[in-house]
Amino acid sequence: MDVQELRLSQVDRALKQVSVPPRPQIGWIQAIRTALGMTTRQLASRMGVTQSTLAELEKSEANYKITLHSLRRAADALDCEVQYVLVPRASLKKRVENQAESMARSQVARVFHSMRLEDQAPTANVDKKEISRVRAKLLNTNWKRLWE
Repeated sequence: MDVQELRLSQVDRALKQVSVPPRPQIGWIQAIRTALGMTTRQLASRMGVTQSTLAELEKSEANYKITLHSLRRAADALDCEVQYVLVPRASLKKRVENQAESMARSQVARVFHSMRLEDQAPTANVDKKEISRVRAKLLNTNWKRLWE
């Protein structure tokens, strides 16, 4: 296993263990604050900001516009921690394989299109084999090329 594959499998394995609940529509700050029975005035005081600043902060989180710094400050005041994670919709391995497949199809299609124009069209079986060969070649090279 080369370094690319090792790195990919380590991150994939770590992300499989992640279970992130969906963010409440009102945002985590307001949801946790109200669950604790804390008022906006009380949380604002704990954060060292005005009540209107806290209201804007809660609004910005609900609208996905909060900064990580502000979220961290609110989390500290609520005795919480911020866990920042990007969770892929599918495994990273599958994402790389799909990208290689897409790129292989594109490369083969360009060559075979020219062949068809010259009335030298390959069979569907040759098409599939060539895509598979190019895909394997792409997966065995530096993956940076997959994203160009």
